[in-house]
Amino acid sequence: MAEICPGGEFQFIAHLPQWGLEWPISSGEWDGGLPSVAEDGVSTVWGAVFDLPNGEFAELDALEKSEGRTAETVEAMDRNGRRHQVTVHIYAGSPNGSLPPSTDYVSLMLDGSRHWSLPAGWIAGLEEHLPSQL
Repeated sequence: MAEICPGGEFQFIAHLPQWGLEWPISSGEWDGGLPSVAEDGVSTVWGAVFDLPNGEFAELDALEKSEGRTAETVEAMDRNGRRHQVTVHIYAGSPNGSLPPSTDYVSLMLDGSRHWSLPAGWIAGLEEHLPSQL
């Protein structure tokens, strides 16, 4: 994201209660499935919220659209329990089922999750998508 939105300013850490992570987007470029979020009633998705300059949002939006996601406004909750309206990009295509996730993409998500000190349970859940190192 830093390459596409260098002017983005970190705002806060937030989660989407009762939303889950899924891998519905087929991508040969990433050698595996790409993620999206979906309401599921039981899970929680964590992330960092940024304020983006308009021009940079347009670039991010175009990239997300090229991968089949559209911008939607949803309610997220910060670590202090305050609710915020945030924009997320959600897969808008027909469900492809759950694809095997791109290892490289999961690794990027893990790097960001560790950088922003997201909850250990979230990080452990992402690690489960990596090949076993036995």
